Amino acid sequence: MRIVLDANVLISGLISPQGSPARILNLWKQERFDLVISEPILEELERVIHYPRIQERYRLPEECIEQFLELIAGEAILVKPSSEISVIEADPADNRYLECAVVGDASYIISGDKHLLEVEEHQGIAILEPTGFLAVVVLEAQGDDS
Repeated sequence: MRIVLDANVLISGLISPQGSPARILNLWKQERFDLVISEPILEELERVIHYPRIQERYRLPEECIEQFLELIAGEAILVKPSSEISVIEADPADNRYLECAVVGDASYIISGDKHLLEVEEHQGIAILEPTGFLAVVVLEAQGDDS
């Protein structure tokens, strides 16, 4: 299974070792699914993680940030979207996630972003909140046991 994680889900997983985003990152590290990413998403991830409000609140050491970014860039499947998608008009930057998921043959986009979540599904790719995705993973694991 291939998934795309929104930058905010990735950052939440880094900031807090508890919670659904961290559980999703742990599942990825356990190779339960493949993470698909694109350069625009990597750029957004780096930009957002350095926002002053995030730095002031969480005081993430730069070394920790660099290790995290290197892990994502080095271990995720990097794809290059070949065409632009313009489904989300309210926040056009969110379309980069759709582009990544389509070219990366992803099954899911995991996000807390309301614009993405309102789409619900795009070209057979489900868009879920982290808790919804974890429920799917649990159900699939139970199906594998039977």
